[in-house]
Amino acid sequence: PSIPSVVSLSCRRSTLKATIRASLVCFQQLNFEQNSFAMRKYFGAEHKIIMAALSLFAMVTQQTARAFTFSGIPQRCLRSHSFVRSSVARFSSTVDAEALEKAIQVKGDEIRALKATGADKATVAPLVEELLSLKAQLNPEPAVEEKAEKVNKKEPKPSKNKQPVKELSESELRDTRLAKAAVMRESGVEPYAYSYKCNTNAAELQIKYESLENGTEDETADISIAGRIMAKREFGKLAFYTLQDETGRVQLYLDKKRLEGDNFKNLKAWSDLGDYIGVKGTIRKTDKGEISVYCNEWTMLTKSLLSLPDKFHGLTDITKRYRQRELDLIVNENTKNTLRARSKMIRALRNALDDQGFYEMETPVLHSQPGGAEAKPFETYHNSMNMDLTLRIATELHLKRLIIGGFEKVYEIGRIFRNEGISTRHNPEFTSIELYAAYQDYDDMMNLCEDLICNMADAVCGSREVPYADETVNLNKPWRRVTMHDIVKEKMGFDFAELDSSNPDDLEKAKAVAQDAGVFKAADKNTIGEVLNECFEELCEPDLIQPTFVIDYPVEVSPLAKPHRSKPGLTERYELFCTGREFANSFSELTDPVDQRERFEAQAAKKAAGDEEACDVDEEFLTALEQGMPPTGGLGIGIDRVCMLLTNSPSIKDVIAFPLLKNDAS
Repeated sequence: PSIPSVVSLSCRRSTLKATIRASLVCFQQLNFEQNSFAMRKYFGAEHKIIMAALSLFAMVTQQTARAFTFSGIPQRCLRSHSFVRSSVARFSSTVDAEALEKAIQVKGDEIRALKATGADKATVAPLVEELLSLKAQLNPEPAVEEKAEKVNKKEPKPSKNKQPVKELSESELRDTRLAKAAVMRESGVEPYAYSYKCNTNAAELQIKYESLENGTEDETADISIAGRIMAKREFGKLAFYTLQDETGRVQLYLDKKRLEGDNFKNLKAWSDLGDYIGVKGTIRKTDKGEISVYCNEWTMLTKSLLSLPDKFHGLTDITKRYRQRELDLIVNENTKNTLRARSKMIRALRNALDDQGFYEMETPVLHSQPGGAEAKPFETYHNSMNMDLTLRIATELHLKRLIIGGFEKVYEIGRIFRNEGISTRHNPEFTSIELYAAYQDYDDMMNLCEDLICNMADAVCGSREVPYADETVNLNKPWRRVTMHDIVKEKMGFDFAELDSSNPDDLEKAKAVAQDAGVFKAADKNTIGEVLNECFEELCEPDLIQPTFVIDYPVEVSPLAKPHRSKPGLTERYELFCTGREFANSFSELTDPVDQRERFEAQAAKKAAGDEEACDVDEEFLTALEQGMPPTGGLGIGIDRVCMLLTNSPSIKDVIAFPLLKNDAS
């Protein structure tokens, strides 16, 4: 009998009939020495049924058992499969199998009904014997002699000393791929192409041909697409590859009959996972609904020399993911989505500021005098100019000089460098935006900050309720605004505003209260304002999950902010906190050059006393400030931390494409 007739006879369920019939062409072309794992990958959960049908075909046509035995699944296992037993019985006997099955089902229902009513074993026993008799007719037991023969001819167990198949090392795999590239060149094929014309991508194909019926081909389609090979499934004269481009993945349907000459053979011989190839062809939707490029030709674009990470375990080494980000991007779509979100976020930020009349500027990265923040700088040296320089710790002072020069709205999105610690929230180089607007104050900057971050959330998340870790952050305006004094009072039950900053006894009292609350670093502080700030950072900041503007900072920790117009000892400054960390910093900018000089001198005294984060007196900026700067509001936002929030990333390294890491030797 033909394969179709045997398979039809062997299948009871219509769904299995359809599956097996649709795969008949593959049966005829399969290399039956291939292992069952490849079978499972292609045919899914029904591979056992399919192999059972093949086994039955072997019995009927008197083929050797070995011809249809897959590695790892002995013939005895296939014969013991209930599906095979029933199929053999139906084929070799005149018994009406369907009638027997129906009788077995009826008898089984009768037994279950009796048991449900509480019938004893004696009552049920005769019915059970009848059921077993019916099953014996459907699946006749082998003769006693045959059973004895099987017992005497047990398959020998594999030797414990059998050596496992040796896996190639990375070096050996690389040499193998280099050899393939050499063979290609000898055959007149360049393994590293110059260009390739594509007319579509994976995402477009999935959308455009979604409505194509299963098992049909759009012969009018003229597809040209390129990407990296991420998976290969080869079955004799058929092969199915998974191609990945920037937008997603699509299956390639490769048929030896469609690829002219030696193209199919060369494809299998020369290509490896990780290679870039280009293909042209039509579109076919498989019987299982997989949209595939039905290839007419293929072109090697780039021969990859290194293997991809194991497809089942992926790239799980966190340090390797950061160090070899390109590999992380290849195998982890979430990483690619995070960096896409970062790009969208920055684009939305730029568009919002451009629409409000801001000009984007670029200021120096190399500074002769660090300033604009309290931070330890990276130091370098310019040989030809014979100058000691530092990498910038802020863009503030140069942007303010642009305001002094006549620009009224300026901003810069740029890299900042601070020689400080590394953590999940801190990286030595990070991205921030600083902006300055003439004739505005810190209240205006609060409103602008809300608008900018909400615009970024809309662009990336499409919502202002953003999940982060175990919390949901509500970015809907307005956000909470609270003074530093009030929020510390809520936490400690003590009001620092009642203390006199000029009274040494009050300073000691502030230190004592702070240490009683567990803020031990307060003992080293020299002013009440510094003690207050330390209490806030230790006790309050970690609990600020929802967006909160903490306003009116002490003057001692705000050297560039304008004094508060109604609260002596404080400044018109705020910081934005969310998810327990700082996101933004803003002032009503200090425009009085005399006051600014006094604060710079106080910072210089701290530096002379050993504070590495304090700044010196910047004479160039003071000279510019004496030219006159209009009332100005300034705002700085940490781009990386906003990106962490909007992409639900636990570490700042997750949102920086190439974070700084210790070298391998370290």
